[in-house]
Amino acid sequence: MNGIAAPIVAYETAPTQDFLKPRRKVSVVMVVYMTGEALQQSVECVLADPLVDELVVVDNGSTQSEAARLKRLADGDRRVRVIAGQGNVGFARGANLGARAACGEVLVFLNPDAFLQTDCIAELARAIEGRPVPCLVGGRVLNSDRTEQRGARRGDITPVSALLSLSRLAGAIPALRRYEVHWESEAAPEEVIAVPTISGACFCMRREDFDAVQGFDEGYFLHVEDVDLCWRVRQSGGDVLFQPKAEVIHLGHTSHASPLRVEFHKGVGLARYFRKRAKTGGESLVAWLISPLIVCTAIARPVMWRIRGRAA
Repeated sequence: MNGIAAPIVAYETAPTQDFLKPRRKVSVVMVVYMTGEALQQSVECVLADPLVDELVVVDNGSTQSEAARLKRLADGDRRVRVIAGQGNVGFARGANLGARAACGEVLVFLNPDAFLQTDCIAELARAIEGRPVPCLVGGRVLNSDRTEQRGARRGDITPVSALLSLSRLAGAIPALRRYEVHWESEAAPEEVIAVPTISGACFCMRREDFDAVQGFDEGYFLHVEDVDLCWRVRQSGGDVLFQPKAEVIHLGHTSHASPLRVEFHKGVGLARYFRKRAKTGGESLVAWLISPLIVCTAIARPVMWRIRGRAA
């Protein structure tokens, strides 16, 4: 282990919470694709939590060494189950595979480059307990310096707000700030609050919540499936919640996949999302017309990152 996250990972075991005794079984579902060195420590954090009854790893694609390490882990720990051989089927389909295979009544979806902090699982389970179905609760996603990560809690994502946020114009031009959907610069709430959208890096649903909205929409390959899931929960009359006490540190950008490819899928996902939620013929027409602009704006981002990096 090379210690990529040694200074930021919470290895202390969280005490078992009284409100979860007797409790529903907790399964953590993790979809893996060429994650790299962060994966091992992410898994260690999951297995260090006494509330985790099962870890289901859906291997959409790993190096031979990573795949071998996951197999050894599953062979040596009865809590670990690895689903492999399906190829890279995308995050949404992979997460659905993991959820269907999981034995827990409480499902926690966690990115493989995210590190659970002490009591994260307990706080997520506490927040969702007793809520009407469907419900979804997201954790407070942090950068390695413990600042809140962009996208951890967001407003309702519309075509206009998406374009202005992707281009960063909403943050740069005062007159456009009302279109900024990212709320990480605002003071964190002290208790659980309802928000339109949370981050898919770490969130929790009960089995009945997941089934009520039929899981993830597998029409998304990578990105935006979490936005769609939040929207469908709200459309069904349910609650999307943000639990500030459930902290997870998310590295991000650890996959060996091309940033250009990742951003392309994000743009395609956003375009699909807006077409999907269009209610009228006029809205549908607008969604189709702006789809190329959204995709182009998304893929321009890694190009600009590279140009700025070279300039630096």
